Amino acid sequence: MSALDDLAFFQTLARAGSLTTTARELGLSLSAVSKRLKQLEARLGVELAARTTRRLTLTAEGERYLSRGALILDELGELENSLTDTHRHGLSGRLRVNATFGFGRRHIAPLLSKFCEAHAEVEGWLELTNFPMNLSDHGFDVGIRIGEPPDSRLIAKPILPNRRVLCAAPAYIAQMPALTTPADLSRQTCLLIRENDTDFPLWRFERCDDPEHVQSVKVSGRLASNDGEVITRLALDGHGVMLRSWWDVNEHLASGALQPLLTQWQGVRADFYAVFEQRRHVPARLRAFIDYVQREITGRVPPLPAVQRLR
Repeated sequence: MSALDDLAFFQTLARAGSLTTTARELGLSLSAVSKRLKQLEARLGVELAARTTRRLTLTAEGERYLSRGALILDELGELENSLTDTHRHGLSGRLRVNATFGFGRRHIAPLLSKFCEAHAEVEGWLELTNFPMNLSDHGFDVGIRIGEPPDSRLIAKPILPNRRVLCAAPAYIAQMPALTTPADLSRQTCLLIRENDTDFPLWRFERCDDPEHVQSVKVSGRLASNDGEVITRLALDGHGVMLRSWWDVNEHLASGALQPLLTQWQGVRADFYAVFEQRRHVPARLRAFIDYVQREITGRVPPLPAVQRLR
């Protein structure tokens, strides 16, 4: 068997999740599947999976072999497709997407649904996480992230301009202490997103008429969550001030359920990018999906208001 055959075999094995299911899918005996896995591990000199007849658990080496192997097979398939009439065959193959819970659930999931509806041979897989996942280690084709990646090996395509907006419900604003500069937030009841063990979240702002003038302020409050939707709900209920992304609060601002504060200041930019690894042959389905998201997201999130626009 060739190395590519081994890669394809292991993809099937990992997807099936057990030796028994793999044997059924490949039309082989259970002993033949077990023997082939042992031969593969002997060739590589590592254990790829702990297994029983009912279940497989990949080792760290197995996870790496699976994720990087998928990329290699994708590139091979894309190369072969590029030599044929791709317009006749259309888009096909698995599209693996990683995004954050809030943005992914509200915007990426509906777009992936429509994209796969239009391209019936594409297999969509969306995994939502609190933090961006390493694309190659986890086998993702593309990640939807805030900010350009520091890794120069990744390509980033902008999909949505975004800033964070300071806002609160009218009920809270009616009784809040005076708020004229970011420093005054130290006297406000702030709603906190806690994603680590820091005692005080740090909120950063730029003056609208002078983006080089940046102020940072440590804020505190008695209500916190690790979930942005919970924080928005608490703000709508009048519990305090929050700093949330434009994409998340624009509808509440438009309805008046929330009102912007410190409008002479603006939260720092938090643009969204589609991030993917550099490849010699970028799969057509990946290019098409990113183009689709770039085109359609503007219909789901209205443009930033003038005071919030990026410079």
